[in-house]
Amino acid sequence: MANFPTLISRACLGTALLVCVLALPGCRHKKYENPITKDTQQPDKVLFDKAVNDIEKGRYEIARITLNTLINTYDTSEFLAKAKLAIADSWYREGGAHGMAQAEAEYKDFILFYPTMEEAAESQNRICDIHYRQMEKPDRDAQQALRAEMECRQLMQQFPNSKFAPIAEQKLRNIQEAIGEGEFRVGKYYQHKGSHPAAANRLKGLVEQYPLYSGADEALWLQADSYSRMGNRFRKDAGEALQKLVREYPMSAYIDNAKKKLAEMEMPVPEADPAAIARAKYEQENKSKGSLVGTSLGFLKRGPDVKTAAKSGTPAMTSVRGPIPASIPTPVASTGTNDVSIGTVGDGSALEQGKEARTPVPASSTAAPAPSSPDPAAAAAAAQPLPVNQQPLKPKKQKKNKKQPQINAPAQTGTAPATDAVKPDGVKQ
Repeated sequence: MANFPTLISRACLGTALLVCVLALPGCRHKKYENPITKDTQQPDKVLFDKAVNDIEKGRYEIARITLNTLINTYDTSEFLAKAKLAIADSWYREGGAHGMAQAEAEYKDFILFYPTMEEAAESQNRICDIHYRQMEKPDRDAQQALRAEMECRQLMQQFPNSKFAPIAEQKLRNIQEAIGEGEFRVGKYYQHKGSHPAAANRLKGLVEQYPLYSGADEALWLQADSYSRMGNRFRKDAGEALQKLVREYPMSAYIDNAKKKLAEMEMPVPEADPAAIARAKYEQENKSKGSLVGTSLGFLKRGPDVKTAAKSGTPAMTSVRGPIPASIPTPVASTGTNDVSIGTVGDGSALEQGKEARTPVPASSTAAPAPSSPDPAAAAAAAQPLPVNQQPLKPKKQKKNKKQPQINAPAQTGTAPATDAVKPDGVKQ
């Protein structure tokens, strides 16, 4: 027989499940975000209100049929743009891979046809959310993260004065935190494996592309360590990485070790940047603190953990471009050039008259070179006859076709032939 605490826990679990089941239908009745507040009984407005009611109650297919009826019937309606946006919102609410793909296509069409409306920025924000919600953890495929980065960057560039621009900017910091974490793990793996050129190249590209990444200071420290293990030829690169760590990340845990290492290398220790100090203090004061439950159950979450993402600073607005590894030698610049240029010779009047427009070549340059004095040794070698196997072959003579065949007699060598001669009629002599 089960004990009393077990029965109580099972009863509580059953009650919680019952509450969730009863509340599930009510969760679908979410108010629509873009209604038409104009109170009128026009037929197109009646159709739009009916579609909005269906969207709020989860009847997305019926709502889209109603909205398409409005668009096809009242092609000059003032509610045409709202109807097209509502179709995209219905796909977005429906969710799923198919629904999100359809929603993205509809939102892009809306931005294309109505780029000056206020809802255009909201549509671009929804496109960013579509890929932002599908992001994977840093150790998995980064395709959705890269797409989300591109769409959020597009929102900031196309709608910089929109109210969604600050939201997209913070999303972009979170996205770049997740991408940077993936790059850092790859570089750290190369560093522990012993592939120091690959590690230094990956970590250098990470810091240059995403300087707001929370682990950029550790990336610089590992980068300097990888350069120092590659030989004295990369001593300068290691020192530059350490100097950048001291100058731009003054609150780092590696700051003392970096200064000590620079002193051992007899390289100057730079002063910390005041702007970097202010930004580091702001990040410490506004650092996100996750709950105990969220931290313990983080492995069940699909998306990445972005609590350590920066809260200030301008995110990177360019795509990832990996640098050339330092171990690859720089090609020597050639003295000549292979460039080919095209231009008109003269004023072009000869071309209009149909004449030759190219510069004539002097006769002296096309004449055959004058024969040089003969070499006695070469002349003597040319006078000697060639061996039999190297003599040129003589052309064969063509046989003449005659009406009657001719029987060739044996050669007259002074001896009797080995066989009897045969007459044309076949009788022996």
